[in-house]
Amino acid sequence: MTVLAVIPARGGSKGVPAKNLAPVGGVPLVVRAVRACLAARRVTDVVVSTDDAAIADAARSAGAEVVLRPAAIAGDTATSEAAVLHAMDAYGAMRGKTAEVVLLVQCTSPFITAEDLDGVAGAVTEDGADSALTVAPTHGFIWRRDSAGSADAGASGGYGVNHDKSNRPRRQDRPQEYLETGAAYAMRAEGFREANHRFFGHTALVTTDPARVLEIDDPHDLARARALAPLLDPAVLPTYDDIDAVVLDFDGTQTDDKVFVDSDGREMVAVHRGDGLGIAALRRSELKLLILSTEQNPVVAARARKLQVPVLHGIDRKDVALKQWCDEHGIAPERVLYVGNDVNDLPCFGLVGWPVAVASAHDAVRAAARAVTTTPGGEGAIREIAAWILGPGLQTPHTPTLNK
Repeated sequence: MTVLAVIPARGGSKGVPAKNLAPVGGVPLVVRAVRACLAARRVTDVVVSTDDAAIADAARSAGAEVVLRPAAIAGDTATSEAAVLHAMDAYGAMRGKTAEVVLLVQCTSPFITAEDLDGVAGAVTEDGADSALTVAPTHGFIWRRDSAGSADAGASGGYGVNHDKSNRPRRQDRPQEYLETGAAYAMRAEGFREANHRFFGHTALVTTDPARVLEIDDPHDLARARALAPLLDPAVLPTYDDIDAVVLDFDGTQTDDKVFVDSDGREMVAVHRGDGLGIAALRRSELKLLILSTEQNPVVAARARKLQVPVLHGIDRKDVALKQWCDEHGIAPERVLYVGNDVNDLPCFGLVGWPVAVASAHDAVRAAARAVTTTPGGEGAIREIAAWILGPGLQTPHTPTLNK
């Protein structure tokens, strides 16, 4: 059975510009959705429907097929149903097969899981439902303003929606209610075409963890998602097979961000010998290395010479320099691990596949990182990262060659 997951991800967004490419936990929202779909056991095909070239590139790099959405169904008033129907037809024409079940997956729900997707898909493919959606149990009392009230009204104009305000039974005495999460829906394809909407026939409710329910509609939602990501995302650290290059900031990552200045204006910094050991091990591997710094300081070049690592310093636009370096060396940015600590590293975080923050990094940098060290900058953070990649013994992983 073909179970097609469709992720609508248009380029326009007024609440959060370029929302579908906004990183949460160091990973763009559209990529998070693609990864969840690819990890779901019951999903056989994954398509991203978009009108935006950058979103299309990110989706393809993550492993999804891309359907380019026409402008007629890409505006502010376009429905998700229209995007899904178009994607079903386009994908059928591209691949020559018809989906029996289709999923609508919203990448603005950053904490959707493969289990959620398998749940809604299984409700249709195995349990006999015609449509299904993810819901979260709720015990809240819902209120609404009456017609005499206003959004600015203080104490007047309110009435209970799911309760009688004169009689508020205990939670255990009320029927269980469910909140639609907006994250995932599954439909029998034929019924969806006939009904032209996502709820038809027998609709199954698939419960999910309320703690993971969050829809990103405005910058405050995005900030909450980034704060929650370190708590809700499974800990995933990069391995040797995940990357082709390691790019290191200097101040605040290889140092503790302090500078000692003598009476003649000469600057000195403290570095960690463990970091030198880790960098030496990375250098012996086949990974490309680079030190990238905005500081035009002899100490940066001197440390790079000691480590035998190429350096670019005195750089105003680190992301531009990094992209040019990747192009010159034939390295895909999504295969780069970049280590940083401050806000001037954020453009590079948006470019690479593995943005890593040291434990002492600025809050905004930690929130945008895909992984965060337990060690502060200048105290062995680079040694810790080298151990992620090469293992505790700092030996390059390799596959033994069998003699024939």
